[in-house]
Formats: sequence, structure tokens, C-alpha cells
Amino acid sequence: MKSINILVVGTGAIGSFYGGKLAMAGANVSALIRSDYEYVKLKGIFVKSIDKDFVFKPDEVVRKVEDYSKTPDYIIVSTKVIPGINVEEIIRPKVGDNTAIVLIQNGINIEEPIAKAFPENEIISCLAFIGVSKTGPGQINHQEFGRIVIGNYPKGKTKKVTQLQEMFNASNVPCTVDENIVSARWEKLIWNAPFNPISVICGGVTTDIIINNSESLQLVKKIMNEVIDLANAFGHNLPKSLTDKNIAYTLEMKPYKPSMLLDYENKRPLEVEAILGNAVRLARSKNFPVPNLEAMYAMLLLLDEKNR
Repeated sequence: MKSINILVVGTGAIGSFYGGKLAMAGANVSALIRSDYEYVKLKGIFVKSIDKDFVFKPDEVVRKVEDYSKTPDYIIVSTKVIPGINVEEIIRPKVGDNTAIVLIQNGINIEEPIAKAFPENEIISCLAFIGVSKTGPGQINHQEFGRIVIGNYPKGKTKKVTQLQEMFNASNVPCTVDENIVSARWEKLIWNAPFNPISVICGGVTTDIIINNSESLQLVKKIMNEVIDLANAFGHNLPKSLTDKNIAYTLEMKPYKPSMLLDYENKRPLEVEAILGNAVRLARSKNFPVPNLEAMYAMLLLLDEKNR
């Protein structure tokens, strides 16, 4: 069997964890590393995991995409979706005719710029359900969950999607294929839209504090219902029962700091546009009322600006 060449762009917590798992499955996984380049080249990336600790030693460690020696079968993009990171230009030098571009990122409407830039390449959109964080140079802490949902963008299932699913499952990452991955992105936004912003706006609160306060719980439910209604206005047919399902899911979680809160505490730019801005703009394009999403969006923009 031909070896699979994978290049990970964005080797933070998400990229390191899933890149390391794909290496376990037998793929040749390389990594674009900037700030931790010397450390990772020498020692690799240590992942402390609730399942089993492991060290991910990339096949190649490069500072620039151009330095990678192969044409990848897959480029995994796991950067934050923030202004200033031009993914299309970063990856362009190594996107071959048969390279699939895999987006393991938050938010909605994030695939469109990549699809426009590379109209002949397959785009695989992925949703990671995981509690994982970077704790230091080459140090990752996997605290909870780990499953991933993938699908061809804008919809469907292909050989490359199936191959990626098989590699994830071979490395004990539960992976399912959703042939309506855009709807699945909206479904994930039901959780992200309330918990990420509220954790920051309320001064650094974890999920358990948010959900155990009756007033903030009501706000969470209102935001979730707005997301569902907005998604359905764009034809995604999400049931209202997903609000209660997400609340129950959060009650079972350990106290957790959402990714946006970790970024805020570390004075990194926030994924305001991917998680809230894109949804608000879609709502406005249909004159669809989303007052709670708009309030979260406005406040987060101000906090993000002040935090830089």
C-alpha cells in the first residue's frame, strides 16, 4: 500500500493531537512549526492524554511550507480562523493536483475562501469534539473526548474521506462521516455560540459555572435556539431538541475552559468572526432577527480589541 503523506499546518493543540494520531495509523505526517521549531525538531511533541500518553515525532519539521520535500496527499489546516492568517497563501506552494485540503477548524462559512482559491481540489471539512490545550513548547494536554466528524465539502463522501476516516479509526480516534457536513457545522455552532463568548464576557468562567446559574443558563438556551432557527432559515432542518441535548452534554462534562477563553487569557486573537460574525452577517442578509448573537458579537469585538 502506498504510504500517505500528510502535512499539518497549524500545529497547536488540535493539529498536534490529530496529526500525532494519524502518524500512529502509519501515515507520514509532517508539521509546519514556527515558534517551537527547535524544540519539536529535537524532541517532538509530547501529548499527555486521558487515553494514553504519546510522543508525536513529525516525519519532517519545517518553518515554511515550501521547505516540505513532498507533495502531500492531505494538507491538514488546524490554524485559528482569525484575520491575518491567510491560509490560502500559506498552503498554496504545496497544494498538488491530488491534494485534499482538510479543515479542522471552528465556525461556519469557513470553507468558502479555500474552495474559491482551490476549485479543483477536494475540501474535507472536519469538526473536532475534544478538550485539548497547549501547555508549553511541544506540550499538549488532552483532557476529554476526542471524536471527529468529517465530510466532503459542500456535501458527500469520497474515497479520500473514507481513507481519512479509516486512518483516524485505526488510531483509536472515533471518526464518523457526515455527508451533510455544512449542517453538521451549524449543529456544532449550537454549543460554540453561547459557551465560547459567555466564558470570556463573564470574566473567565468555566462551562459548569455558566450552566449552573439559572440566568446564564436561560441565555445559553436563547442563543442556542437562535442558532437553530437561523440554520433552518438556510435550509438545514435542525430540530429544537438539540438545545436540550447540548445542555445535557455540557452537564456531563468536567469543568472546562472553552478555546476562546484560553485564547483570551493568553492574549491571542479571538475567533470572533468564525464563531459569531459569519452567523450575524448571514442573519442580516435575510433580515433574520438574532438579538442575542448580535449582542455577544458586539461585546466580543470590543473585548478582543482591548485585549491585544
